[in-house]
Amino acid sequence: MTDTWLIIGLGNPGAQYQGNRHNVGQMVLDELAARMGAGFKSHKARAQVLEGRLGIGGPRVVLAKPMSYMNVSGGPTAALANFYGITPDHVVAVHDEIDIPFNTVKLKTGGGEGGHNGLRDISKALATKDYLRVRVGVGRPPGRMETADYVLRDFGTAELKELPFLLDEAADAVEILVRDGLTAAQQKFHPAKSER
Repeated sequence: MTDTWLIIGLGNPGAQYQGNRHNVGQMVLDELAARMGAGFKSHKARAQVLEGRLGIGGPRVVLAKPMSYMNVSGGPTAALANFYGITPDHVVAVHDEIDIPFNTVKLKTGGGEGGHNGLRDISKALATKDYLRVRVGVGRPPGRMETADYVLRDFGTAELKELPFLLDEAADAVEILVRDGLTAAQQKFHPAKSER
């Protein structure tokens, strides 16, 4: 059993997607990389990766941003898990979540993908749903807007003011998750009622 964690930040590659709600997972990884004081390098598994420790003496992590489109995130995820010998219970997917309000972070292991194609592809590639998820709330689309149109838009002006705090909180959630475990992270980020 490895003590290395694979943290996957979901999103789409390319400058035109960088500010999209759908790319919030990759934004969280940028925040973690900044905390680690290091940058991403290309990996043959079609991903940008950063290897290191979260905090002094903290757990070993591989931060990874797949360079494939969101809907085919599974290939790079499985390839990296294989390459580093990381089991699904040490894989953390950081992703946008429309089912929770903007500015909210929730964590869970396993369960459904809630219509999220990136997660669905990872579950298929890993042949299990039993990996960890850090769900970064982006809220529901307004009115009759299609979900796909909503998540592929940049954050609104009001949201952008709050976004740094949300990314900071999600990065904290990842750190607590890999350092102290899921229960400790859930207690901190959703103390009201535990969620499975």
